[in-house]
Amino acid sequence: MALVTIVGTGATGPSRAPAVRCRPARAPDRCRGRRPEVTAAGPAPKHLLALQFAPGRVLAVDPADGRVRTLVEDAGPAPDGVVRAGGTVYWTTMGAPATDPRAPGEQGYDFSRPNGGLHAWTPGSPPRDLLPPGATTTGKQLATGGAGSLYWCDREGHRISRVGTDGSGPTDLVVTPAAEGIMGECVGIAVDPARGHLYWNQKGPAKGSRGRILRAALEIPAGQSAEHRTDVEVLWDHLPEPIDLHLDGDTLYWTDRGAAPDGNTLNRAPLPGPGAPGTPPQILAAGFAEAIGLAEAIGLAVDSAAGLAYVADLGGHIREVPLPDGPAAGRAPREVVALGVPLTGLCLLP
Repeated sequence: MALVTIVGTGATGPSRAPAVRCRPARAPDRCRGRRPEVTAAGPAPKHLLALQFAPGRVLAVDPADGRVRTLVEDAGPAPDGVVRAGGTVYWTTMGAPATDPRAPGEQGYDFSRPNGGLHAWTPGSPPRDLLPPGATTTGKQLATGGAGSLYWCDREGHRISRVGTDGSGPTDLVVTPAAEGIMGECVGIAVDPARGHLYWNQKGPAKGSRGRILRAALEIPAGQSAEHRTDVEVLWDHLPEPIDLHLDGDTLYWTDRGAAPDGNTLNRAPLPGPGAPGTPPQILAAGFAEAIGLAEAIGLAVDSAAGLAYVADLGGHIREVPLPDGPAAGRAPREVVALGVPLTGLCLLP
């Protein structure tokens, strides 16, 4: 990653806002250590949808007061990406891993068995599988491109796929070689239907500073295949460990769970033009690990109209980060909830 001068410090590193340090304020007591309230009602406007990793649940969170409701009590093993489209909530699951108690940390979890999934829930109906079992290996971030389509990354499956919101027409758009190993694992995704582009990241090894963000057309070029595409561009390289993406107009936001100082951060950068590399990202918030020990920034939702970004982490926290050029500029970041269980995907409801 290219280096620039940090504004006002004289040091070198990614451009900063300057970054805020995410030291949480005390969350409402009703959200600490308490099982979320269960309700059959759908999420209210301007709530967040959040995924609880274990046990898997779909939650609705009110950013105004931190109230939490459970929408789906059993969301399957290891939910990761979530969107809402046409009144229905969709989410991916990573599936149940094989475990090795002798291996430390994440090395002890093997998600290579094809038991991930893509699921849907419409208020008033039971949750359902959108794809048959085994159709995806490890479901990661999920995006909607409008026009009745869903896009998601399959990490251990080394692919990016698309399907209709009714489960029809599953199609692989990008397939990376199995020989690339962890370097070919796709994690975060964003879709730009207006320009016809697909953005995704391949985060590389943990804390490895080998993460990349890439771009290609939404449709495979004529005469080519998902395995062999000539239109793939690497926009950013040598990032600490990028995770979830969010596209807002001409700006791409992403979380990064890599090592400090550039990891465990919320970042953004303008979209580069055709054939051009990305400029050094601006770090909007940092210090997620410092604030909560070993937890790391994962889920992301951006409310550009309000000038706010929301970040979920593996420590069970959701934080609100004011954007430096939005209506909330100058406001201190705050903790929305602290649930004490790992959280992954986020999306902001209209």
